[in-house]
Amino acid sequence: MLKLVLPLALALASGLASAQTPPPSPVTGNITLASEYRFRGIDQTFGKPAIQGGFDYSHASGIYLGNWNSNVSQGAGFPGGNIEMDFYGGYKKAFGDFGVDVGFIYYAYPGTDPKIDNKEIYIGGSWKFLSAKLFYSLDDYFSVRGDNDQSTKGTTYLDLAANHDLGSGWGLVAHYGRTNFKHVSDGSYSDWKLGVTKDISGWLLGAAYVGTNAKGDCGNGEFYCFPNTDGSKVRDAGRSTLVFSVGKTF
Repeated sequence: MLKLVLPLALALASGLASAQTPPPSPVTGNITLASEYRFRGIDQTFGKPAIQGGFDYSHASGIYLGNWNSNVSQGAGFPGGNIEMDFYGGYKKAFGDFGVDVGFIYYAYPGTDPKIDNKEIYIGGSWKFLSAKLFYSLDDYFSVRGDNDQSTKGTTYLDLAANHDLGSGWGLVAHYGRTNFKHVSDGSYSDWKLGVTKDISGWLLGAAYVGTNAKGDCGNGEFYCFPNTDGSKVRDAGRSTLVFSVGKTF
């Protein structure tokens, strides 16, 4: 009898211990403070700091939903608005060293007048620390009409990235992006980023050099020259800069 009772007791204790260890939550949150907000290389906050954050839900099947938010400057093309709210969902799955990611994202800017928004679908793939993703605009890109009032639907963005773990909490990040702004003169451009991250007790510190070849010469009134909120100053929104950040996922 003792031979039977002892294994049963051990199995029961093991089961109780497992039951007391909750599985990882499918919901995570994140918050970041950045020296400025760059979207696809373009300044969205007129060189001012940004506070950003959101949440993500990930199901074991690979389906996910999420929301992300940041303050923005009205002069970056959002008259009457001062916040960006992104809502997205899709399917993401890893198969060994390879991964796939397909989904939809909606960019909303509450309070903008006229209304500014953007809808994109995307498809991406990854291998180890390398990834590529292509975004396709389903409507006028961020509500911008093109030359001669042509539609900017079909504008694309290609995102190539590398995120390499250097060990001891250090990471290397590299990125190249290409915006093909349909029917907009001087709208298409490339952007790039090279930086490092450091994980300190769950807080991720980051520093990155961000640059573009976007035409934002304010002296010539080019496309990516943006004013501040009250229009008293203008600034090249595609200029090269260092961006610092600190963030946490919980």
